[in-house]
Amino acid sequence: MTTLLIADHNNATLKDATAKALTAATALGEDVHILVAGKDCAPAAEAAAQLAGVAKVLHAEADDLEHQLAEPVAALIVSLADGYNALVAPATTDGKNFMPRVAALLDVMQISEISAVIAPDTFERPIYAGNAIQTIKSKDAKKVITVRIAAFKADGTAGGGTAAIETVTAPGSGDSSSFIGSEIARSDRPELTAARIVISGGRAFQSEENFKKYLEPIADKLGAAIGASRAAVDAGYAPNDYQVGQTGKVVAPELYIACGISGAIQHLAGMKDSRIIVAINKDSEAPIFQVADFGIVGDIFQILPELEKAL
Repeated sequence: MTTLLIADHNNATLKDATAKALTAATALGEDVHILVAGKDCAPAAEAAAQLAGVAKVLHAEADDLEHQLAEPVAALIVSLADGYNALVAPATTDGKNFMPRVAALLDVMQISEISAVIAPDTFERPIYAGNAIQTIKSKDAKKVITVRIAAFKADGTAGGGTAAIETVTAPGSGDSSSFIGSEIARSDRPELTAARIVISGGRAFQSEENFKKYLEPIADKLGAAIGASRAAVDAGYAPNDYQVGQTGKVVAPELYIACGISGAIQHLAGMKDSRIIVAINKDSEAPIFQVADFGIVGDIFQILPELEKAL
C-alpha cells in the first residue's frame, strides 16, 4: 500500500506547501503518489513529477476541479482511496476545506496539522495554541492527515525525480456547489507562508499610515513578506491576510522580525518555529523577548529608520 499526497497548486505552478507536505508523507515509510487535480494543470503535474521521492503522479482534469471546491475534490480523493493507507494534504486553505469532507465520507477521524511523524500510525500535533504537543496514535485502517507545513522542510528537491504521470478520471459531485468569483490581493512581495524573511508589526504603529511608512521600505530591501499581529489587523492597520498567529497564518521563515508586537500567546503560536526571531519593543518585559534570539528595547519609530539606513 502507498500514501496519496494531494498537491497544493494554482493550476499553473506547484506551491511550496506541497514539497513540505511531501517530507511528512515520505516519513510514513511507504511509496508516495501525488494527486494534482485541477483544470489545465499539466504544468503543476510535471513539476510534481520532478520532486525527489515521488513514485507516481496522478493527474486529474475537470472544469469543477479548477477552483479546488470541497465537493468535487473530495469525491475524487475518495474514489482513489482504496489503493492507499494514508491520504495526506498540506494544512492550507484548500487542504482544510476538502480533507474534513474526505474523512467524513470515509468515516474515519481526521488527524489535523501534524508537526511530526513518530511512526506510520503515531503523530505529534500542537494544541492549546502550541503550548502543548499532543501525541496521537490512530487505529483507523486509512489515515486522513493534514500537515502543518511550518514544521517540515522541503526535502524533495525539484529536478530530483522522474515520476511517471498517470491520468485519472474525476467522478464529479453534481451541482451542490459552484464557483462564483474571488477577490485576490496582488503583491510583488513573497507569499507570507512561503517567505524566507517576514517582518511583522503590531498595535504600536498607531495607524495604517505608520504601518506602511516604517515597514514597507525595510520589507522591500530585504525581499521580505509583511505580517501583522491580530491587534494590528483588528485596528485596521493591515489587511486580514497579513495576520500571523493562532487565528491567522502559521509561518516559519529563516528570519522573523517582530516590531512593536508584545508577544501574546496567540501570536507566538503562529511564528515561534521561525529559525531566527528578532524583537523590537520598548517594553523590556514584553513576552516576545522570551522567544527572541535577538532583542532591541527601544522605540520602533526611531529604530526602524536606522535599520532601513543600515540596509
